[in-house]
Amino acid sequence: MNVLPYGDRALLVEVGDTAAVVGYVDALLGQAPAGVDDVIPAAETVLVVADAPSSVPELRSVLASLAPRAPEAAWAEQGDVIEIPVRYDGPDLADVAELTGLSEREVVEAHTAGEWRVAFGGFAPGFGYLVGGDPRLHVARRSGARTAVPAGAVGLAGDYTGVYPRESPGGWQLIGTTESLMWDLDRDPPALLRPGARVRFTEVS
Repeated sequence: MNVLPYGDRALLVEVGDTAAVVGYVDALLGQAPAGVDDVIPAAETVLVVADAPSSVPELRSVLASLAPRAPEAAWAEQGDVIEIPVRYDGPDLADVAELTGLSEREVVEAHTAGEWRVAFGGFAPGFGYLVGGDPRLHVARRSGARTAVPAGAVGLAGDYTGVYPRESPGGWQLIGTTESLMWDLDRDPPALLRPGARVRFTEVS
């Protein structure tokens, strides 16, 4: 784990992978050290913004000594579970079944069987990268990206699942659709899925 300077009032913590990011953020928020103004997780790093340049030296020492928590052990502490109803009618559902060796019904059951966790956000406002689901659903992105993926499309890529918040190009394997709004400017905060949130997908006809 490396702690690198990032401007005059932030530090970038390199933790290695997404599971470690989730565990590190849990540990950091659980300890709540003084001098932290914001915490921004990504796929393999955590950006920690200090409240002032003078806070950086002490904060760097705290961050370097912090050990990530086991992610699953902390999930129950993250508040209510967000339920997202999904119609499993995606154009890539059959391809995902073939890639995983599961039937289409087993893909749906695996996707809805347990909780997912929002590890970080990115790509577009409201897009959350969710981890922690059934490892049998780990599939590669499509060989070619679509020029337009509709808002509400539910996809898989690598060890992530996610929901497209608006129409955009994308190369994820699409297995379903939802009417839940991922990004709504009339909501406070606008993003439904924020880092740390617990999520469960439910099947609807």
